[in-house]
Amino acid sequence: MSDVEFFFDPVCPWAWITSRWVVEVAEQRGLEVEWRFIALRILNDAEDYETAFPAGYIAGHGTGQKLLRVAAAVRAEQGPARIAELYTAWGSDIHVNGRRDEIVGDWENGFPDYLRSIGIEDRFVDAANDRSWDEVLETETAEALDRVGKDVGTPIITNHLADGRALSFFGPVMSRIPRGADALELWDAVWTVAGFAGMAELKRSLREQPVTS
Repeated sequence: MSDVEFFFDPVCPWAWITSRWVVEVAEQRGLEVEWRFIALRILNDAEDYETAFPAGYIAGHGTGQKLLRVAAAVRAEQGPARIAELYTAWGSDIHVNGRRDEIVGDWENGFPDYLRSIGIEDRFVDAANDRSWDEVLETETAEALDRVGKDVGTPIITNHLADGRALSFFGPVMSRIPRGADALELWDAVWTVAGFAGMAELKRSLREQPVTS
């Protein structure tokens, strides 16, 4: 069993920032992270995208869903080890390297040229538009929500502690990536809070623009 499970949608900038914090902590603490799926498009399936979201959100969430289909196909054949590599590549291109418009703009086509450009093998490229993989995404999205409750998004994190407890929460949502000792201090503080059985929510709606690198 991994030390940490991280449920992500690759198009979410807030999940990306949190994921880089988890990578920072994992490298310092020697933690094994399993990267799992939560699809914002599936999470919001009952919503009317024309009225519930600003323009362009269906393309963004649809992009995340299609990238996760590809990840599911890769994982089914090769196991979970490569998912960290895929998320890092996609997240870097979408949130850091300025390729978001290129990728999202081709979402209906399944962005085959982009996928090939980053080394995705041809046998996995068509998975982007293969709806049969949605069963996997639906199952993992439901599992993530079962751990923390409804009315949340991505990321969702589960930490398997040495004492046998498994603690889960949504977030933390933050606008910059903690590094070094700051990353560890926040990590320990978050799990101290999450470990209190009566703790349900800690929130501050004021936030900066995301700093994704």
